[in-house]
Parts: sequence; structure tokens; C-alpha cells
Amino acid sequence: MADFDRAALVEYGRKLVDAGLTKGTGGNLSLFDRERGLMAITPSGIDFHDIRESDIVVMDSEGKVVEGARTPSSEWQMHLETYLARPDIDAVIHAHTMYATVLACLREPLPATHYMVAVAGVDVPVAEYATYGTPELAHNAVKAMAGRRAVLLANHGILAGAADLLNAFNIVEEVEYCAQVHCIAKSVGTPVELPLSEMEGMLERFKTYGQKTEYKEEACQ
Repeated sequence: MADFDRAALVEYGRKLVDAGLTKGTGGNLSLFDRERGLMAITPSGIDFHDIRESDIVVMDSEGKVVEGARTPSSEWQMHLETYLARPDIDAVIHAHTMYATVLACLREPLPATHYMVAVAGVDVPVAEYATYGTPELAHNAVKAMAGRRAVLLANHGILAGAADLLNAFNIVEEVEYCAQVHCIAKSVGTPVELPLSEMEGMLERFKTYGQKTEYKEEACQ
């Protein structure tokens, strides 16, 4: 059996729902073993609170299922293509968050109206629309996410990637917060965007500040 942290995929899938970042079966999560060229991904059509470790599907770099009895997420191509194009990303989360999806339906990128956008980049662009689960969507998402760690999928949702699930989840959470602030600010007036120079400075600061690590209880003893 391929050595993946299946428990983490189950845990973070449930966290997406519990945090109000997606509903039911809306979204998918994966991990990539770059050395072996294998991807572990959540199954298709199972509620996140019903997914078990045994439901996780393992695929090779050509998209062939090598382990697991379930059907992999319909978005597996989007995850795999992200890994193959981005050596800095080993964990991907796709979710149907409310406010980021509102912007995606408007086909409006999330600009730097809050400095926390820097967890994803100087802004969060929108990928050109394509039907879910298609190679076209995978290509569009990877292209639009170049130089970023998140992208809005037109009329669909959000895709985020990082070195691990903890940071991928953090990106989804922070981008959703910034999208909510931006949408509310637009309803009141005209949000003021931070200049590119400020956001580039934030990217440097976030190389340490913006990266989360797992809490280690023994370190506090």
C-alpha cells in the first residue's frame, strides 16, 4: 500500500465542510509523492464526513489508478497537472467557497484589497471557463495559477496548492476571507487596492510569516 497520509486527506476534507468552505461533496483534496510520481486523491461523490481512509484513491503520473476501489475525483486531471507543472506544490485543495465563487461567477479576479491576499500571490486571477472534470479545465487552471498559489475557477470555485495540506487549507481559508471582505467593501464603496510594490514586499515577508507548521505539543513542554 502506497505510503500516504490518508488520515490528513480525510481530516482536511471534513475541516472544509466544518469551516463552511464547501458543502457535501463539493471539492476535492490530494497529495503528491514527487519521488514516486504518485498522487493520493479523495474519491468522487462521497460526502466528506463519510469518506474513510480506505476510500482514498492512488494514481500514477499518467492518471492510472494503481490503488483503491473507489472512483477518483472527477477533477483528478486538474490536481495531477498542477503537480506536474509546479514542483513547489505537493498538496492541492479545490473547494466551492462562497465569496471566492461569487467573484469566479463574476469572472473578476481578487485584487490586493487586503494584504492577506499575499498568501496566494500579489492577487488571485480567474481561470478561463471550462466544464468541470475536463482536460481543458485542468489546462486553464494551471495556466492562470502561474506565479500564484491559488486561482479562481470561472463559474465554479477555488483551487489552491502548497507544500502540504495545512498550508493549502490556510490559503483557501485566507483567500475566502479576503474575497468576503472585498465583496462587502464593493457593496459599500470602492475598495482601495494596495500597490504592487507593497504586495511584492508582502510576498517576501510571507515566506516565513505566511507559512504554517503543525503544532508540536512537546515543543511547549
